Amino acid sequence: MKFGIFYEHQLPRPWAEDSEFDLLQDALEQCELADRLGIDFVWEVEHHFLEEYSHSSAPEVFLAAVSQRTKNIRLGHGIVQTPPPFNHPARVAERIATLDLISDGRVEFGTGEASSEAELGGFEIDPARKRQMWEEGLRVALRCLTEEPFTGHSGDFVTMPPRNVVPKPRQKPHPPVWVACSRRDTIHLAAQKGIGALTFAFINPEEATLWVNDYYATLEREGVPIGDAVNPNVAAVTTFMCADTEEHALARGVEGGNFFGYSLAHYYVFGKHSPARTDVWSEFQSHRGEHGYSPDAVFQAANHSDRLGAKVVEQGQSGLRGAIGTPNQIRDYLRRFEECGVDQVVFVSQAGKNRHEHICESLELFGRDVLPEFKDRDEKAAQDKQRRLQPVIDKVMARQPAEAHPPLPDPDYAFPAIPLQMAERAGNDQFFQLLHQVGRDLAHGDRSSLLWARGGPGPPASGGAI
Repeated sequence: MKFGIFYEHQLPRPWAEDSEFDLLQDALEQCELADRLGIDFVWEVEHHFLEEYSHSSAPEVFLAAVSQRTKNIRLGHGIVQTPPPFNHPARVAERIATLDLISDGRVEFGTGEASSEAELGGFEIDPARKRQMWEEGLRVALRCLTEEPFTGHSGDFVTMPPRNVVPKPRQKPHPPVWVACSRRDTIHLAAQKGIGALTFAFINPEEATLWVNDYYATLEREGVPIGDAVNPNVAAVTTFMCADTEEHALARGVEGGNFFGYSLAHYYVFGKHSPARTDVWSEFQSHRGEHGYSPDAVFQAANHSDRLGAKVVEQGQSGLRGAIGTPNQIRDYLRRFEECGVDQVVFVSQAGKNRHEHICESLELFGRDVLPEFKDRDEKAAQDKQRRLQPVIDKVMARQPAEAHPPLPDPDYAFPAIPLQMAERAGNDQFFQLLHQVGRDLAHGDRSSLLWARGGPGPPASGGAI
C-alpha cells in the first residue's frame, strides 16, 4: 500500500496580510519533506470561491512549484474540474502535459465535477448536467493528450475543430486518470470507466472492503476505458496526525480534522454563505457538535477506544478521528486498510489551524517509525497485483470502441492563416500578391511589408492595397 498527502489549502479566519503567502510556503516545505521521507503522492485540489475551506484555485501552479523542489513524489491533481465551463479540455491537456514534462513524468490526472453551489453557481453550471459535462470534458481532454492531431469534436458542451494540441505528456499514452468519489455509486462509475477511485468518504477500513470489492468486480465485468489506459486503483482519504503520545496527537490534530469535515459540509450540505462575510471558523466553534464534528467527542472516546476509527460517537455526539494517534495506533489502522485491498491511503494534515511545525513533526515520525514496513511489503504486492490484474486490464482495453478516436473529417484538412482566409473570401488578387510579398520579404529578413500590412508606415515594394 502507498501513501499520499492531501491539500485543500485550508485557511480559517481571521486572516492577516501574509496568511495566504505563509500557507503556500509552508505547504511547499511539507511537500519537500514528504518527498525526502519516501511518501509516494501529493494531491492538490481545484476549488473556487470556497473561503476558509479551500484556497486552492490554481493547483497546476502549486504542483509545478512542487515538481521543482522534489525528485520522486507523484504529483496528483485531486482533482481537475473537467466540466468545460471550469476548464476547456484543450487547456486541461496542455497543463497536464506541461506538468508531466517538467516533472519527468510524475503526474496523476485526477478529475471531478464539483458539487457546491459556490462553484457550480459561480460558473453558471446546471447541477443536473454536471456529470455529462465531466465525462465529455474528460474524454476530449484525453483525446487532446493522445491524438496527433486531435481530430475535432462537436458535442453538447464542447465544440472544437482539429488541432494538434502540444506539448504531449511524457507518460504514454497519458498520465494515470482518477475520479473523486464520495459514494459507492461513484466508485462504480470509476470502475466502469477504467480509472482510479479517489475516495473522500472518511470510511473505516471494514467499510472500504465493500467499496474495493465492488470496484474490482465492476471493472472486470463492465469496465470500458474512457482513455487509452486503465488505472485500477482505489485510494482512501483520512485525517492524520502522528505524535509520540495519543494526548499530543489529539491535541494537535483533532480540531483541525473536524474543521475539515465541518467546513466541507458547510459548503456542500447545510451552510448558507455570504461571500467575504461569513466566518466559517466561528460558526464551527459554535455549532460543530450539532453537525457531528465535535473534537470533544473524540477526546472522550479516546478514553476507552481500543482502535482508531474514521468517526467516533460518544454520548450522542460524533466527530472525525481517522489516523490521529501514536505510531503504533496508526500502524494498526493502516494495516486494516492494507488488508482490505486499498491501494493508497491519503493523509489530510493541513486542516483547520493545524500548525506547520506539528505537521512536519508528524510526517517525520510517520516516515521513521511506520512507513518502512509498508514500503517493504509494497514492491512485491504491486508486482503480484500487476500479474493478477493484467488479464482484467486486457479484457477492459479490448472493450474500447473504435469511435474512441474518430478520424479527421477530411484527410486533407488544413486551416489558413487569417489574412489568407480573408483573401480567399474576398477573391482579391492584390491581397494574394501582398501576402506572397510578405512571405518573400520575411524569408530575406525584411519586415517592412509585414509592418505595412499591419498598418505600419510605408507601402510594400510591390504596391497593392488591403
